[in-house]
Amino acid sequence: MSVFFLCPTVHLFVTDPLGLTVQDAWNTHAVHARKGGQVPVPASPTVRRRRLAAELRRLRERASLTGDQVAEHMGWSASKVSRIENAHTPPRTPEIKKLLVLYGAEGGYAEELLTLAREAATLKGWWETYSQTLPPEYSALIGMEAEALSASSWAPMIVPGLLQTSDYAREVSNGYLERIVPAPPSETTRWVETRLARQQVLTRDNPLRLSAVLDQSVLYRRFGNRKVMRSQIEQLLDLSERDSITLCILPLDGLHPIGTGAFVLLQFAEVHDIGHQDVVYLEHLTGGRYVEEEHETYRYKRSFDRLSELAMNPAKSREILASARDEWK
Repeated sequence: MSVFFLCPTVHLFVTDPLGLTVQDAWNTHAVHARKGGQVPVPASPTVRRRRLAAELRRLRERASLTGDQVAEHMGWSASKVSRIENAHTPPRTPEIKKLLVLYGAEGGYAEELLTLAREAATLKGWWETYSQTLPPEYSALIGMEAEALSASSWAPMIVPGLLQTSDYAREVSNGYLERIVPAPPSETTRWVETRLARQQVLTRDNPLRLSAVLDQSVLYRRFGNRKVMRSQIEQLLDLSERDSITLCILPLDGLHPIGTGAFVLLQFAEVHDIGHQDVVYLEHLTGGRYVEEEHETYRYKRSFDRLSELAMNPAKSREILASARDEWK
């Protein structure tokens, strides 16, 4: 189980509950919602880079060119083409222009891609301050959450990071950092700060729409003392009242439709008329990995839909939460 629960604009300064100052945390842009209209959402350099990389790969394939052929034409190594298309190496503007000519992309679409590239190069996410101490997969998750429209989270063992209290998060981190991978207390503090700063996606002007299904056992799996658990469940009750959050409990005596660990499905709007595929984040002990192929993410979406069908409705789930809270007195 992983402990990492997973165009320039006005500069904003936000302070989280631990006093962490977050610069440019929620720079926003108007993006096209899937059903039309303009929706302001934060601009994330992570998602900009991934959108650009995905479009460059799509254009290469549409032009019926292999990575080796592009590398030979550009005077690059084949590995550089691969790194660009996997968002590991951001191409410079002159390089993008040459690629667009090679791929036959022109007009407004080409300009949109160049704008996307400029934003990817100039935007800075608050989480980049912690990049040296966070696993790359976790940093990417934070960057994608920042620009996602919605998230669907299945939690069979632990409260999702976006819903954790600081004490609960600290106990989760301590359980791993103190007993499995020893680390100094300052590292635990940084991880908890990052966890809480992530939660600002739930309170921004255009909040992330979060749907979470928790296994009922999560409410009784103790982290810390009884006070920590009671406070955590009280926070779940409070959060479940928000319009942008749907929280449901899968009962222990009900059907369990899928045999898999925790996952988060992120969905995005278009930016500059350029889409971004759904992304699934999977946690494991030493980090996480991403699932992005459409046929696979679709299965996770259907799995979450089925979990939601079998879980108790929000009102009944709040009754279960209240009962569990009282048991932790």
